[in-house]
Amino acid sequence: MTTLKDIRFSVLDLSPIVEGGTISQSFQNTLDLAQHVEKWGYHRFWLAEHHNMPFIGSSATSVLISYVANGTSTIRVGSGGIMLPNHSPLVIAEQFGTLESLFPGRIDLGLGRAPGTDQLTAQALRRNSGDDGHNFPQQLTELRAYFDPSILSKPLPVRAFPGHGLKIPIWLLGSSGFSAQLAGQLGLPFAFASHFSPKYTIPALEIYRNAFQPSDVLDEPYAIVCLNVIAAETDEEANYLSTSLQQQFLHLIRRTEKPIQPPVDNLDEMITVYEKNALEEQLGTSIFGSKETVEEKLTAFLEDTEADEIMVNGTIYDHEKRLRSFELISEIFSS
Repeated sequence: MTTLKDIRFSVLDLSPIVEGGTISQSFQNTLDLAQHVEKWGYHRFWLAEHHNMPFIGSSATSVLISYVANGTSTIRVGSGGIMLPNHSPLVIAEQFGTLESLFPGRIDLGLGRAPGTDQLTAQALRRNSGDDGHNFPQQLTELRAYFDPSILSKPLPVRAFPGHGLKIPIWLLGSSGFSAQLAGQLGLPFAFASHFSPKYTIPALEIYRNAFQPSDVLDEPYAIVCLNVIAAETDEEANYLSTSLQQQFLHLIRRTEKPIQPPVDNLDEMITVYEKNALEEQLGTSIFGSKETVEEKLTAFLEDTEADEIMVNGTIYDHEKRLRSFELISEIFSS
């Protein structure tokens, strides 16, 4: 049976902007976290593209990847993900060709088809209202062809410099079945967003594995599952720290987005029954607890999903507590 020590652990970071903090501090904390988790044995460090969200600083994802890669030395750094319909495939090929040329062998390109924002912001990003993600497979093919022209019978008339000829791992990201099936059909690795879409986790993984076709990239399916994990010295402290994450989702439900709020003693006093059920639906696989509790729940999660790699998102208001959480988790998989 596969155990937590048999698989890789990685990190998803959104450069969280906390109440009372600055975006510059968020970026410094992101780099500090990356440097620590590299030392603690995490395999990769991904940053995600979101827009018009006052609690997320990683909107210019490619720029931040360069900052983190430059400040680390061995950990893989990448996007979890770039929302491809927001961009020209040629621009992404050039950006990640630049990153791979600067940091050879350390860059991952994770791609999503959602906007990573609301529809008004998506329109401001894309300008073309027709780019709604339906042509994602075509965009993906174009992007891949900038790196490897041989995937098309007729080469593209434009080449990406830098980018042309570089072997950059491409991952498809998803929170439902669409990208799971596409990743399987193309023989690409897949990453599922269980940290905000828990009920689709098992179905999406089944779709991916059933659809998988061996390719030049992979002989067998390879799936990352991302989930929220907050570890602390005790269950009580972890549950207390988790109220910052829960408030983040609560503000999304209410459409009253704010920077990451300090933890509170009793979240139940702040929410309705409807909101509590909505939080459970979005955070159902989240794990909060002591090292022992987290290990027990992660083991059960691995048995349920058979994930090849677990990616941890840990939204905690206090940066030192956040570091400690990732350190405790590392003791689970590295001891």
